[in-house]
Amino acid sequence: MVDALLYERRNYPLLIVISGPSGVGKDTIARLVIESRAEAFSFVVTATTRPPRPDEVDGQDYIFLSSDQFAEMIENNELLEYAIVYNDYKGIPKQQIRDALASGRDVIMRVDVQGAATIRKLIPNAITIFLTTNSEEELVDRLRERKSETSEGLNLRIATARQEMKRIHEFDYWIVNAEEQQETAVHQILSIITAAHCRINQRPIVL
Repeated sequence: MVDALLYERRNYPLLIVISGPSGVGKDTIARLVIESRAEAFSFVVTATTRPPRPDEVDGQDYIFLSSDQFAEMIENNELLEYAIVYNDYKGIPKQQIRDALASGRDVIMRVDVQGAATIRKLIPNAITIFLTTNSEEELVDRLRERKSETSEGLNLRIATARQEMKRIHEFDYWIVNAEEQQETAVHQILSIITAAHCRINQRPIVL
């Protein structure tokens, strides 16, 4: 009976949500977590109407859509959640999550703080992780160093990030992504995932 219980408990894929303010390193940490156990994880790619940055790949970093294409996904109820983030739409395609869960692998997604709040309501047994920096000053410095925004856009991101930092208590876990210590953050997230697979009362993810 114990063997049967263990098999059932470990057979449910997890949904891991990595979130946090802009500039905290969500993309990098999510990528490193997945690369550490490529056979164990599936990554859900966010759809967005914002234009790609020079180093971003369509379908890998984000699914880049026109406003009309995004509106069509909304009309067809194809998004788990969506929101306006810095004047552009972002959303999570439902089918990507279904396909990932069907593979039997744990599903990792990185979303903004607003999106994570919606996912918590829709999928209460999702594991939510808030990524942060050692200090607010460090976060502001990272945003400034990116040099990918106008002065007005940068000020908006900084103001939003400061408000998002106040929502850390809404998450299950928090991880510090310190400069030059990404391996530590990755190890901590992997430890959280391992512990979650050892829970007695696991439940399947239902969309």
